[in-house]
Amino acid sequence: MPPQPTEQTDLLRELVQEFTRRFGLLSTKETPCGQPISLSYAHALMVLLERAREPHTSHTELGHALGIDKSSVARLCSRMEAAGHVEQVRAPEDGRSRHVTLTIKGERLARRIDAASRERFTRMLAAIAPAKRRTVLESLAVLNAAVESLGREEHEA
Repeated sequence: MPPQPTEQTDLLRELVQEFTRRFGLLSTKETPCGQPISLSYAHALMVLLERAREPHTSHTELGHALGIDKSSVARLCSRMEAAGHVEQVRAPEDGRSRHVTLTIKGERLARRIDAASRERFTRMLAAIAPAKRRTVLESLAVLNAAVESLGREEHEA
């Protein structure tokens, strides 16, 4: 039997929803740091930038990193390729799989997004009292672990 909702459940839900709205995560036209692309597009660029030293990232790996399904990854990569931000090639080991890499244009955009994101998070952290920063960061790590655990449970069910 699943755990029953409590007042803390409602408070957690309200706080996460409020953060989602205030941070700008619901916008489909721009990232929370003001870049004129969707959040999934920006995150895909960031994942590919982080993996730039690897020769290729597969659609499967990108989908796993972003937490989205195969068809969403395929559509996202097609949009990114059409914009000239990525190149896609068939995987030599499996002709059905695709590998994705940033183009020079895509890397420049990813670096701009990274800089804008870092600047926004720097300002956000500065708005938190220094004595509370460690608690906030630890709490977010705990929340991420709980969400990951929940995702595994749902995937196994």
